[in-house]
Amino acid sequence: MGCLKNILRAIILTLAVVGFLSLGGKEFVTKYISQIFNPSAETILDRAKKVGDFSGLNEEFELEKASGMFGYNGVVAEHKASGQKFIVVDTASKPLFTQDDIRSDNLEEKILDVLSKFKIQAVSIDELEITKHGEMSSYGKTVPYAKFDAKIKKLPIGNVSGIISVAETKDGEPRILISANEKSKYSQLISDEFFKNIK
Repeated sequence: MGCLKNILRAIILTLAVVGFLSLGGKEFVTKYISQIFNPSAETILDRAKKVGDFSGLNEEFELEKASGMFGYNGVVAEHKASGQKFIVVDTASKPLFTQDDIRSDNLEEKILDVLSKFKIQAVSIDELEITKHGEMSSYGKTVPYAKFDAKIKKLPIGNVSGIISVAETKDGEPRILISANEKSKYSQLISDEFFKNIK
């Protein structure tokens, strides 16, 4: 009798699966999984609202990801033509840098200290040098930035250049802004264009 029950359960389960698949279940599951791992541009833009308003960006830039990173909400974007990358991180819950840190002469030490707290096995910085300080516009305000050159281990690029900055939202919440590219391809003009359009 127990064997007959198991056979009936197996037949019912098989019929349920066949019915689900014939009613478009496979497409539903595929679409659902695709939305989780490859969200649409609208979904990413909606998630990015936790960090800032990115709707003013032009078509030269593409938001790639908006999600949690190391306990912080962050957005990753790219300049399509040059491959220059941008990261904007909401650090209001646990600030990592201040605008005074960005202006300071010991920023290199501060960056290396912060990075040592995050165990990123795939990437490590071999050499870091702050080469220039400047100002740009972001979140509707003038913010300080520090330009850096670095040697990255365990990545195919090796030498990179970029900037790190701290901006504040209209509510005074800090946002870390980072832009980087291969040393020979980095453009401050592209960084200025991207960050000035975040509100």
